[in-house]
Amino acid sequence: MDAQVAVLRPAAESESETLADHVFRKIQAAIVKGEIAPGTKMSEPELARTYGISRGPLREAIHRLEGQRLLVRIPHVGARVVSLSQQELCELYQIRESLEGMACRLAAARMTPAGADELRRVLEAHERDEAFQAGRGYYLQEGDYDFHYRIVQASGNQMLIRLLCDDLYQLARMYRIQYSATPNRPRQAYAEHHRILDALADGDGELAELLMRRHIRASRLNIEQQIAQGNLPRTEA
Repeated sequence: MDAQVAVLRPAAESESETLADHVFRKIQAAIVKGEIAPGTKMSEPELARTYGISRGPLREAIHRLEGQRLLVRIPHVGARVVSLSQQELCELYQIRESLEGMACRLAAARMTPAGADELRRVLEAHERDEAFQAGRGYYLQEGDYDFHYRIVQASGNQMLIRLLCDDLYQLARMYRIQYSATPNRPRQAYAEHHRILDALADGDGELAELLMRRHIRASRLNIEQQIAQGNLPRTEA
């Protein structure tokens, strides 16, 4: 059955969102964007004061962030923002390279002309982004406005979707964002996205997989180069 990529929509907050949901999203965004540095100890009293929330809903939010691998709980210390080692980061990108390449191959077999048009609209939104135009980084929105997310969804493989759009999504997104501002890399990534989309639109799964794997490998090499030059995300002791 042909895949139809969903209509573009922003990741808007639901009207029925609870206070715990709201705080969860606020802290999640701060961690992913690096506003709360890797390694930071999450102080419940301080967070409760900052967000004006009681400890019960706050603990629920913290537990959900642990489930997304954005927080890690250390015995006798408490929850800290994740800070992957270079080896762990390399392993994360190796997983992405393999699984997102597979997702591309599956999506190509299911892609309709309407689905390809929707993906082109995603990339058009990326190109219009002010930060992208100024060369400060790549488009930061998640979910339906994320090119990678949309391709995984279009694969139709539910296990891949759970792994890449749920279990590992925010962790991978955190490092994608925090290393996205390298000079020239945003434009290169954008061009690579277009080549991947062309292969998807042509139904060429083999080429789409190859191009996605090369794209993620290029991002990994870019990160490794930045680490070698000492350009690490700010961390807390």
